[in-house]
Amino acid sequence: MIYQVLVKKKVARDLAKLPANVRQLLYLLVNVLQAEGPIQRGWRNFSSLGGDRYHCHLTYRYVACWTCKKNEIVIEVYYVGSREKAPY
Repeated sequence: MIYQVLVKKKVARDLAKLPANVRQLLYLLVNVLQAEGPIQRGWRNFSSLGGDRYHCHLTYRYVACWTCKKNEIVIEVYYVGSREKAPY
């Protein structure tokens, strides 16, 4: 099954502010989410944030958060940035 991954506009706008290696890891994560879905136990510090929200660390400092409603194929990345400011 192929999942559709949407990146919120604010995340897309702020991509230029991220270090290049973090952007590359985000692109890799998006590709893996498309192919395998929202459960990504292979990524560092992956966990469910409750309900239909998930997160993982891209690096020690940067995290990505996404949501995927049960029985849907749409995944929405709603935050990429420092773990100190993460919405969880």
